[in-house]
Amino acid sequence: FLVAFVLSSVMDSINEIYSGFKISATRPIKGLVQILKIIAYIVSFIMIFSTITGTSPLGVLTAIGALTAVLLIVFKDTLLAVVASFQITTDNLVSIGDWISVPQYNADGEVIDISLHIVKVKNWDKTITTIPIYSLVTNSFKNYKSMVLSGGRRIKRSVLIDMKSIRFLNESDIEKFKKIQLIKKYIEDKTKEIDKYNKENHIDISTPVNGRKLTNIGTLRIYILEYLKNNNHIRKDLTYMVRQLDPTELGLPLEIYAFSNDTNWVNYENIQSDIFDHILAIIPQFGLRVFQNPSGYDFDKFFIEDEHVN
Repeated sequence: FLVAFVLSSVMDSINEIYSGFKISATRPIKGLVQILKIIAYIVSFIMIFSTITGTSPLGVLTAIGALTAVLLIVFKDTLLAVVASFQITTDNLVSIGDWISVPQYNADGEVIDISLHIVKVKNWDKTITTIPIYSLVTNSFKNYKSMVLSGGRRIKRSVLIDMKSIRFLNESDIEKFKKIQLIKKYIEDKTKEIDKYNKENHIDISTPVNGRKLTNIGTLRIYILEYLKNNNHIRKDLTYMVRQLDPTELGLPLEIYAFSNDTNWVNYENIQSDIFDHILAIIPQFGLRVFQNPSGYDFDKFFIEDEHVN
């Protein structure tokens, strides 16, 4: 028993010293140490029992073998934890300091401890969630480590455009948009291309459906794309685009897909908010409207105008 106790203390000391190295964050040995301590105490128990009863340790192991089924039931969670701990360590699935999200346990935060049986997660609301370690192997979870290491955090958000406000551009619109620096070259090049195409194909442009024309939604899409290209907070080496999603009863979703160059949560939210502040403010300049369900203010305004008419 004293030998087992000394070995247990030595292993605790090794784990404490190892925790002072940087590699301990990605390759924790706490679970392995706990496994070795369990083995040490089991061997100690066998030797003590063998000495008291006068039987050989092999005889004790034979007797224990007969109780294997019972032991599997009693130590089921420990055995599952041993296997899961080994998989997590060897595959480097989770490390201390990683940001993980486990919806089944309402866990979303930073891993602060990995032991034989549980993983402790400090959520962003400062609460602590304990997760059985084998659940991370048997169930899915999201680890944001690669996002942090990449140095880019994804922005993926849509603005709903009222489809009734989508239309072709007229000459006054084109002249107005030529004064916008970000799309001046695009407007000039595109109008030349369209005029050339319509003339070469003898298209009667007096009818709106004939030929090619610029639209306010397409021009807005190009403007936002140029805005992202000129934004110092957007990673240009990663995918960035502005695309239309399938129209719905709420309007036409115009999605911005890009990556910020700062993964810090607060900074990321500020970058994302600044982008959409600008987009929402400039949409009316393109003759478009953002879709929004009617509110009490809209109904009050309608009734007031109706009373004035009456």
